[in-house]
Amino acid sequence: MAHNEHPANLREDYITEETRKLISSLPTNKDSQGSLCKYQGSWYYYNTLQGAINFKNHFQPQETDIILASFPKSGTTWLKALTVALFERSKHHNDPLNHPLLSDNPHSIVPFFESNLYLRTSTPDLTKYSSSSSSSSPRLFATHMPLHTVKEGLKGSPCKIVYMCRNVKDVLISLWYFKCKYLKIEVTRSVLESTFESFCGGGNFYGPFWDHVLSYWRGSLEDPSHVLFMKYEEMREEPYVQLKRLAEFLGCPFTEEEEEEGGVNKILELCSLRSLSDLKISKSGKPDSGADYKLCFRKGEVGDSKNHLSHEMEMRIDMIVEEKLKGSGLSF
Repeated sequence: MAHNEHPANLREDYITEETRKLISSLPTNKDSQGSLCKYQGSWYYYNTLQGAINFKNHFQPQETDIILASFPKSGTTWLKALTVALFERSKHHNDPLNHPLLSDNPHSIVPFFESNLYLRTSTPDLTKYSSSSSSSSPRLFATHMPLHTVKEGLKGSPCKIVYMCRNVKDVLISLWYFKCKYLKIEVTRSVLESTFESFCGGGNFYGPFWDHVLSYWRGSLEDPSHVLFMKYEEMREEPYVQLKRLAEFLGCPFTEEEEEEGGVNKILELCSLRSLSDLKISKSGKPDSGADYKLCFRKGEVGDSKNHLSHEMEMRIDMIVEEKLKGSGLSF
């Protein structure tokens, strides 16, 4: 892949002089995709770090904003789709064919702060990001940054934050497949092994994984009315219960009448992996920056990692995670 074709968030062409100085004082690292640096305990590619700093310094939060957070490959697309559907449901009750999720990708409707909106500029136009045309509807944004960095950008605003967490081994496998497709390279064992090693060492993009997860886990314990911690596995196991929990947290609970009319199931069907990945936009759409939309969908299974990781790999990563999460009350 020629440099100018390299995905925007992996390049180094949007960095200000000030950020260059900052990077020179930070721990740095290289992986197969580019140079990383460790900022506020998390690893970033240089352009993405610039996006994070632009967000932190310039974002003007509104009290009703909703931030959808996750570690990469943890069910982010699904969480975005479900949240959009919750806020759009009253509008499209009698007009289901004009639903935004049928013509646009969840990543376009709910953009990432650091890798979309603030990647190239410190003053993006945010006017179009209300989830509906009415001003009472909240703006929806997404991030992969850890909670402490996000909070600096929120500047004390009582925004609601939803975090989707997924088992580290499934995240790892999903990331391996995604990385190979994204970089247009073969899906090989050697790429899996290098991804595994950087994960175990904590030096991967947005890593260490456990620190990321713990930032939101602790945030949800300290402030449960503003930070909701969801598990991908629970979402797959009891989607009806978890979607109702999400709706309640976001202040748009289902009415008895909606439940009786099958409103919860309608949203689950609309946002299912099968429905979303079958759409034309998902098969051929391309965003301004980041991955082709079709790369956002794979199997979405729970436990697929056991088909790929050796017993030794599983044991090693289990031991690391158990040690890192010890005493936190969080387990997988």
